[in-house]
Amino acid sequence: MDGAHSTDHGGGHRAYIGSFTSGGGRGVLTAAVDPATGALTPLSAEGSLPDPSYLALDPATGVLYAVSETERGAAGAFRPTAAGLAPLGAPAPVGGSGPTHLALAGGRLLTANYTSGSVSSLPLAADGSPAGPPAVLEYEGRGPDPDRQAGPHAHQVLADPTGRWVLGVDLGTDAVRVCAPDPATGGLRVHATAALRPGSGPRHLAFHPAGAVVYVLHELEPLLTVCRWDADAGRLDPVGEVAVAPAGVRDGVRAHPSAITASPDGRFLWAAVRGTDTLVTFSLAGGPEEPRPTSTVGCGGHWPRDLTADPSGRRLYAANERSGDVTWFDVDPRTGRPVRAGSLPAPAASCVVFAAP
Repeated sequence: MDGAHSTDHGGGHRAYIGSFTSGGGRGVLTAAVDPATGALTPLSAEGSLPDPSYLALDPATGVLYAVSETERGAAGAFRPTAAGLAPLGAPAPVGGSGPTHLALAGGRLLTANYTSGSVSSLPLAADGSPAGPPAVLEYEGRGPDPDRQAGPHAHQVLADPTGRWVLGVDLGTDAVRVCAPDPATGGLRVHATAALRPGSGPRHLAFHPAGAVVYVLHELEPLLTVCRWDADAGRLDPVGEVAVAPAGVRDGVRAHPSAITASPDGRFLWAAVRGTDTLVTFSLAGGPEEPRPTSTVGCGGHWPRDLTADPSGRRLYAANERSGDVTWFDVDPRTGRPVRAGSLPAPAASCVVFAAP
């Protein structure tokens, strides 16, 4: 299954699966994707980077980037080859602790550093590898939850569709910061801050494909906040909230939403919820600002840390961390409801990204 002994059964389509090596994961797993069924076939594993919990792919170069979610914090880069993933140099320190998310913006690599509550911006060398010292933006503040919000906790960083702005989600201070690149340093500076419900713990956001609406998913409260996005002004304005799961503890289980994704055609949203181990579908038939929950199904495992739609939007893939699998679902084209179609064992799975076919 590993290295040069692997065989590609997927017609050239690829998926990459991140995992926690500290939890028994094999690092970054490369899998072939059957274009007809969406089934995953494991090809190889690259285990040189500790805890590559989140991945991002540069579609222009094919380079795959991964955080190393460790106390010291680093980011690595890999070049796909016929034998698997080849590291591009040594992992680069990000200048922050516990990076949980990364993204490309303005020719630089950005990481959201959860433990230290900061966002780092790293320059890239000609081969695509992170190089040089990072520019670090330190968040400030706290929230009302004494256990989870004693300080800032950056959980996601993402460029807006125009590429002019970077949005940073801070679970620790219940805020989304709109940042602009600093041309002098290559780092980020805060342009505006959107304050969200105190104690809600925003974790991840997703843009509607049309670009003018943002959906913020909260971890500490099972809640989805709908925001208008003004790309000209760089402004994010909350306009509504929708429950993702029942609030509080039910039957001894508390809901912890983890990931949100929108269908490429803009008709549906899907959210993964840990604790209840469910996937929730929202219809956008009433418009992008009016998500309506329409179905809830099991995630196919335990503790869905990430949820990804394939490029066609016809399938969803849940990375179930604690059950150690990636489960895929066919999406009903009329209702958006996911229907379980298969599963791949993947210990401590944490995310899935797709290479363009």
